[in-house]
Amino acid sequence: MAITISVLSQKGGTGKTTTVRHLVDAFRQTGLRVLAVDLDPQGNLSDYFDIDPEADPTIGDVLSGRATASEAIVDDVIPANLSLAEAEITLAGKMGRELTLRGALAEVDERYDVIFIDCPPALGLLTVNALVAADQALLSSEAQYFALQGVEQALEVIELARDSLNPELQWLGVLFNIADMRTVHSREAFEALREHVGDRLLDQTVRQSIAYAESAERATPIFEHRPDLGSDYLLVAAELMKRLGLYDQSAQVTALMATESGA
Repeated sequence: MAITISVLSQKGGTGKTTTVRHLVDAFRQTGLRVLAVDLDPQGNLSDYFDIDPEADPTIGDVLSGRATASEAIVDDVIPANLSLAEAEITLAGKMGRELTLRGALAEVDERYDVIFIDCPPALGLLTVNALVAADQALLSSEAQYFALQGVEQALEVIELARDSLNPELQWLGVLFNIADMRTVHSREAFEALREHVGDRLLDQTVRQSIAYAESAERATPIFEHRPDLGSDYLLVAAELMKRLGLYDQSAQVTALMATESGA
């Protein structure tokens, strides 16, 4: 069975979609079979993977019952577009609406080792569906003082999903994203978050850079566009793999970094 990881934040601009894009790539580099699910009506993850914007069916069709998850997979991605917003409205009137995504992904669970779900930048019904479908929740937090408030809001939704619908859901951690640790502001925000969530905060941070926007525009992973920045996400992936018990894969990523740095 696949390990399903939902990646969420309380708002946009936290690097959440960029995180999913590069964690998927990093996990795939170890030989793991990884599915990416775009659950954001903006479809940014689909764009980042260079999925045809006219791809049909999409995750919206899956949630509406017009297609199965396997029918919607394109290059190991289930894409999204603005039709997902309509599907969410339809979903709101269904019985057992919070369980829809979990039921849909059960069909493809055996085909993958890991499933990453990119949640919308809001803590609504789609995000609840993602959390009910997930084994693990990873929070993406931006490097500012308001980060703590956003993390607390996200944790409330995680607890709601765990208490009422998915008692097996685990909190994988918090990634401090878009950070410039050279500044006092970022360092103080990091320490404030560490004080609040303890070892749930990942040690590795992801540096702020315009290169991520450039790589998204080109639909090219940062590992190819700017390998020096890509090392941040390789370190994040290695840390997450250890938390997930994927020790062999974590060692592979570490070895890969050592090879690249010595090249």
